Order: sequence, then structure tokens, then C-alpha cells
Amino acid sequence: QVQLVESGGGLVQAGGSLRLSCAASGSIFSINDMGWYRQAPGKQRAFVAAISRGGSTSYSVSAKGRFTISRDNALNTMYLQMNSLKPEDTAVYYCNTYPPTYGSWGQGTQVTVSS
Repeated sequence: QVQLVESGGGLVQAGGSLRLSCAASGSIFSINDMGWYRQAPGKQRAFVAAISRGGSTSYSVSAKGRFTISRDNALNTMYLQMNSLKPEDTAVYYCNTYPPTYGSWGQGTQVTVSS
């Protein structure tokens, strides 16, 4: 059963922007803090940003000041607005709970930043 679905990735030039979406099942979204993670080629999956049920946010050092995480509890959807993108942001982006305790990751969405 698919319970986490990421979308919105694509190919952009350095300095450009993308808005990612994460659609989650209500059973996950309604009771958990949520987060975004990414995995670049040859690297481990890494934390990007998180948001609590009440809207408090936290960011990785690389994301702070450029990315904005948000959530719409009524729609069971989380977003990641990414501005001033850099080639090092290239990765597959995933959503999950925060901490990522849900065992079944989604397919992710590919973000490629060219320069």
C-alpha cells in the first residue's frame, strides 16, 4: 500500500526554484511530525527539513535560508519550497515522518540542478 507520494521534482538551472509536494495517508500525517530527506548519488540519505504538527520548523545547514517547509493538515500534504538551487542540491527527495520511523519509503522525486 502506497502511503507516501512525492512529486514536483524536475530539472532546473542553478539559482532556480522548485516546489515539492508530499501526499501522505491521514493515519501517518495526522499524528506525526513530518520531514524531507534526500539522497544524492553515492551518498547516504540525509535530513533536509522538518515540520511539527503545530508548524514549528527546522532545517539542515545547507537548506537554511533557501528552503521553506510547510504543511496543510486538512489536505494531508507537505511542501518544500526550494529557492536559489545549487548543483549540490541534486538528489532524490523523499518525505517521511520526523524522525523517519515509518518503515516504507516512497519512490521519491528527482531534483536535478545544472550549472
